[in-house]
Amino acid sequence: MPRKVHNALTPMAVKAAGVGRHADGGGLYLRVQQGGARSWLFRSLVGGKARDVGLGPAVGPNALSLAAAREMARNLAAQASKGELIEGKRSKARKAAAALEAASRARRTFREVAGDYIDLQESGWRNDKHRAQWRATLEAYAYPHFGDRPVSEIGTSEILTALKPIWTAKPETASRVRGRIENILDAAKVQGLRSGENPARWRGHLDQMLPKRSRLSRGHHAAMAYAEVPDFMARLTNCEGLSARALEFTILTAARSGETLGATWAEVDFEGAIWTVPAERMKAGREHRVPLSPRTVAILKAVQPLNTKGIASVPVFPGKKGGGLSGMAMGMLMRRLDRKETVHGFRSAFRDWSAETTGFAHEVCEMALAHVIGNKAEAAYRRGDLFDKRRKLMEAWAAYCGSAAADRANIASIRKVNG
Repeated sequence: MPRKVHNALTPMAVKAAGVGRHADGGGLYLRVQQGGARSWLFRSLVGGKARDVGLGPAVGPNALSLAAAREMARNLAAQASKGELIEGKRSKARKAAAALEAASRARRTFREVAGDYIDLQESGWRNDKHRAQWRATLEAYAYPHFGDRPVSEIGTSEILTALKPIWTAKPETASRVRGRIENILDAAKVQGLRSGENPARWRGHLDQMLPKRSRLSRGHHAAMAYAEVPDFMARLTNCEGLSARALEFTILTAARSGETLGATWAEVDFEGAIWTVPAERMKAGREHRVPLSPRTVAILKAVQPLNTKGIASVPVFPGKKGGGLSGMAMGMLMRRLDRKETVHGFRSAFRDWSAETTGFAHEVCEMALAHVIGNKAEAAYRRGDLFDKRRKLMEAWAAYCGSAAADRANIASIRKVNG
């Protein structure tokens, strides 16, 4: 007797099978024609004669999935076993399959749709941190409230339930979570998984139910007044340890913490006194050349012996357990020095100092911070990076940061001479 087959096909086999009929079991066949057309057939004996019922296409925009075709075949086999006629059932079978597919799609949860959206979009996102934040924020703030609900059933009340607990306590995070939910629900609508307006939309919808974020709630980084920076730097230069040198380097280059912590020796040009941060590590996604003042070069030479093997790809400021220095190291040092400001706030101090005490042009100061030029017309014509002017600016900043230490050294020298 011929061997009976049961669920012999797989989704991959459906796409790869050659010309002919391929049995899946239970009367279900995949028919592949010359030219590649693929369709489902159900074969049964009616009155001692073999009868074929076409179920629908196996590939293409209106294709029946393998699971749906099997469900249809089981229903038709049950009818045939009862002696019921199955001729002329194609239309009914297709409607049943369509209903089955629709029911399956209607059960798609927000978590499932979000996972598909992230998988599709993440290749275009700039860095691993951004990818991780998408998953982490949804896991923490969205999934507990409606992650396992069908995406078609999520409305304004569910969105508000997720956002209200963090809207004022964590305004920046809440805003990002809202935007991510909105994107996912838009994608679900495009896929036909939901209809109607997006309940996570801000303008003209949630802005009528949640308080608007004030400028103070935007999470600006606490910044040290630039007048206090020289005294702080004098204290900092007397601190020992790698975190102190990393913080000093960050302040003198007006860099972001992540740019410093991710720096490798391959990015440092001692001869030209230039630190080149590659595009993939920059917030704006563009390479940034940083002119190094004599003090920043001295810091780099002081930590260079830590690179015992001379490997260009290792971090300039290494951590104790391998990799780069911890992201918390510089912030913890600030706390030990009894300062409540953030490391990022030194960028604001630099910008205030450059605007209020120097004659450097606005665009030179902005480029020193690697800010994108807001005026699109100006940005289109400005192709240089004003590097030579920025070098003079950063040398002036380094001189200002070291002014208190220089004054103290001069006073100590005068006292020593005077006995």
